[in-house]
Amino acid sequence: MIHIQRLNKTFKLFHRPADRLKEAITGRTRHESYHALQDITFEVAPGEVLGVLGRNGAGKSTLLKLLNGVLIPDSGDIQIDGRITGLLELGTGFNTELTGEQNITANGLMLGMSRDEIDAKREAIKAFSELGAYIDEPLRTYSSGMTMRLAFSIAIHAEPRCFLVDEALSVGDGYFQQKCMKRIREFKASGGSILFVSHDLNAVKMLCDRALVLEAGRVAFDGDADDAVNHYNRIMARQAEEEEGRQQQRHQGAYGSQAVSVVDGWLAGEKSQSTMLSSGENLHIALKLQAREALDAITVGILIRDRFGQDIFGTNSYQLGQAVSISPGETRYVHVQLKADIAPGKYTVTVGLHSQEHHLEDCYWWHDSYLQFEVAGFQHQIFSGVCRLPMTISTPDTLPPMPRDSLAPGHAETASQRQETP
Repeated sequence: MIHIQRLNKTFKLFHRPADRLKEAITGRTRHESYHALQDITFEVAPGEVLGVLGRNGAGKSTLLKLLNGVLIPDSGDIQIDGRITGLLELGTGFNTELTGEQNITANGLMLGMSRDEIDAKREAIKAFSELGAYIDEPLRTYSSGMTMRLAFSIAIHAEPRCFLVDEALSVGDGYFQQKCMKRIREFKASGGSILFVSHDLNAVKMLCDRALVLEAGRVAFDGDADDAVNHYNRIMARQAEEEEGRQQQRHQGAYGSQAVSVVDGWLAGEKSQSTMLSSGENLHIALKLQAREALDAITVGILIRDRFGQDIFGTNSYQLGQAVSISPGETRYVHVQLKADIAPGKYTVTVGLHSQEHHLEDCYWWHDSYLQFEVAGFQHQIFSGVCRLPMTISTPDTLPPMPRDSLAPGHAETASQRQETP
């Protein structure tokens, strides 16, 4: 069981390293106080999984470090029944010059295990990690996924009563993540308490009994996991809407002849009614156009890019056979609806107004990353990768004839055997 009562943690922020020494000598305050956590109170009962949500800087990592003993609170009470272990920042407690085998001993001792206990569980730890011969290699040769395998294997075999999990679990490959999630569920069923910190909203809803939302170091919500996810989505949507000078910054980044311009625009998911939506949800994009000249055929185009700048999807009204006309001084509205069958992540929408098929000759108005949205999870996960492609699966009695050059590698001999003999 984890019991937290009125927990507070403040950090001193110095603008220059020398200010720390000057404050110690003179006694004059030369720092700013940053309240990472303020008056945090909650409990995690045996057999319960508590999710923790919050945007970057909300206090999630500080909370985990306080619970794990890495940091000491300024005030408040932390009561934990039994041993507590977990995955915090990847690689914490490891010596990269030691082998994986040696780190089992070193890390196990740090978690409070005795040498006899470590030796008794050594083979089980190695088997769970599935590192094979790499267990005898220095940790500095490990990938982040291999390090996570070793860290989780040691932590879960320490037989804790409380387990802390943060984003480090997302580093591993899909197979090992599923293996870890199965072990976490077994740990929960045995009566263990789990604190699960993640930006994966689907994982929070599926795994957690309840969740709390941290905002500016305080508990903004504590309740049902689904309701917590909705509260977190509202915070993120409000943050996007409150960006100072959002409209002005948009137009400063536009280029083109301005014969016609986008003077306002917004987007939202059909169900979420915000810029944060689920994969498979309908996405609505609204644009307000104003013209300085009469134009018979405006092409309105959009281009969706992921956070790496890769083009995910693009089209325009010319390609769809839907030209837009406008008169001088007239205001026209354009509504775009598409099914966002794309993987979770952050995306931008580039908007362009031009003539004909592309903007290379007559570009009226173009703005890269004019709108932003985030796909936070799946309504029903039915694909892997970047996007969903329409697909059906059937089991007919016979297959249609296949061109020989479409045969998979390794089937050439089979194809030749099918040739008719003279």
